[in-house]
Amino acid sequence: MIRFRATRTGRIALLAAHCDDLAIGAGGSLLTLCSARPGVQVDALVLSGGGTEREDEERAALDAFCPGADLRLTVLKLPDGRLPARWEEAKEAVEELRARTDPDLLFAPNPADAHQDHRGLAKLVPTAFRDHQVLGYEIAKWDGDLGRPTAYQPLTPEIAEAKVGLLHRHYPSQRHRSWFDREAFLGLARIRGIECHARYAEAFHVNKLTFDLAGG
Repeated sequence: MIRFRATRTGRIALLAAHCDDLAIGAGGSLLTLCSARPGVQVDALVLSGGGTEREDEERAALDAFCPGADLRLTVLKLPDGRLPARWEEAKEAVEELRARTDPDLLFAPNPADAHQDHRGLAKLVPTAFRDHQVLGYEIAKWDGDLGRPTAYQPLTPEIAEAKVGLLHRHYPSQRHRSWFDREAFLGLARIRGIECHARYAEAFHVNKLTFDLAGG
């Protein structure tokens, strides 16, 4: 197992198709990173849910998942499940995010995600963020599309439990869903932890990785 440390992470960007995607796919990593780096700049874009209770949930949730961060969140009103039909609007939104931030790290959907909105957004990422390190987060679902991730962020038991607690606290609109429960979240985190010799972890898909072996 090869380990690298993020020695220069002052700005991160977050991309999601739906409210709660970021918290489910990368909530533990956000808690870990933001707790270790107070004042980190976080620019987040969510394509759907704007103007609804889902936006209210998302704003409160990301505030909690990014403690001490300089958080800037935009939630748009694209219809859920219709991203392919609203491609130009989605592309423009991603390009606008890129125009206002040059992140050291970007969290975005996994390009192999079976959900058409997730997959479509993932395809837009390299058109705007061409020279950035992108971590493609995973979300367990009926489609069975988790695959074999290539990058891991170990989570302490405290962080894993905090993630589950925050998910249930801040997304009451999702509690009735069959996949939204403690066992699902901790179960996947436990499996990913086994894969990287940790108790718990979040896993990500990485298509390209650029090294700076001489960096300080």
